[in-house]
Amino acid sequence: MMLSPADLLRMNPFALMRRMTEEMDRVLGEVASGRRGNGPMVWAPAIEVEKRGDNCVIRAELPGLKPEDVKLEVTDGAIIIEGERKEEQEENREGARMSERRYGYFYRSIPLPEGADPEKARAKFENGMLEIAVPVQKQEEQRRRIPIESAEKAEKANRAA
Repeated sequence: MMLSPADLLRMNPFALMRRMTEEMDRVLGEVASGRRGNGPMVWAPAIEVEKRGDNCVIRAELPGLKPEDVKLEVTDGAIIIEGERKEEQEENREGARMSERRYGYFYRSIPLPEGADPEKARAKFENGMLEIAVPVQKQEEQRRRIPIESAEKAEKANRAA
């Protein structure tokens, strides 16, 4: 879906960054999935991001992995999920084999909303699903009205000063 310049101006920066990240992940995922050479393949796990209570909750699908296969870090304003899914090696493979599973290095950077406190983040891993909860302080919008003067009135005020 294309966004008009007016849409870009109306979106909050967090939503815009998430949209750009999702689009880049989609494009890079298409490129990586088409690559079937001998080199390592990079893939990005599917994620969901939602606001749940006072938390930003990030869920990442990582089937077949264990917590020790995943590295979770926080940087300025983002959570980084990375690791590697190694292909199982079977010695006595016979016949045809077809696999749609993705192996190799994976990486995902998820921007956090303003007010997020990554120092208090908690993560759990269960049944191939990584869930990260990051507390978010409610941000009050700082907004005030700016009066608009006519050019004549502003010019008179400047002369008087």
